[in-house]
Amino acid sequence: MVIEILLIIGVIVFFIFNFVIIYGAPFLPTLKHQVPKALELLDLKPGQTLLELGSGDGRVLIAAAQTGIYAVGIELNPILVIYSWLRTRKYGDKVKIKWGNYWNINWPQTDGIFVFLLTPYMEKLNKKIVQDFKKPVKLVSFAYQIHSRPVNKEHNGLYLYKYNFKSK
Repeated sequence: MVIEILLIIGVIVFFIFNFVIIYGAPFLPTLKHQVPKALELLDLKPGQTLLELGSGDGRVLIAAAQTGIYAVGIELNPILVIYSWLRTRKYGDKVKIKWGNYWNINWPQTDGIFVFLLTPYMEKLNKKIVQDFKKPVKLVSFAYQIHSRPVNKEHNGLYLYKYNFKSK
């Protein structure tokens, strides 16, 4: 009986961690040494806002909050939402984690976006930013590029894109 219960739990956890692939990417944490460089490329100042799509274990949100940046994470995996919420509680109002599919949630206006998406979703992301944002925003993508858009800066697999819309 115990083995059957553990097997069922294992299957559920496996499903939860792998079904997100159809929406963007499986959970693969951003490498610890890449997080500070991603924030450096975004060049956000204290009080500005970072949006992380697929916020996983919360490590990027935590690093942003430690520098005074407001961080909003959207995560589809409920296990990771709970885990990252527990990890980020001590940062109070500096970190907010939303559970859901980031393609179906209204994104807050933000100064910077961080993603670790697979190639097939990068064009969709580009179109959403162009459609939804009215003020300048910067995007850093880990590992994957938007092939229809020039990279503003690159560092060891981190790609910076600047969207310079006119502020309204």
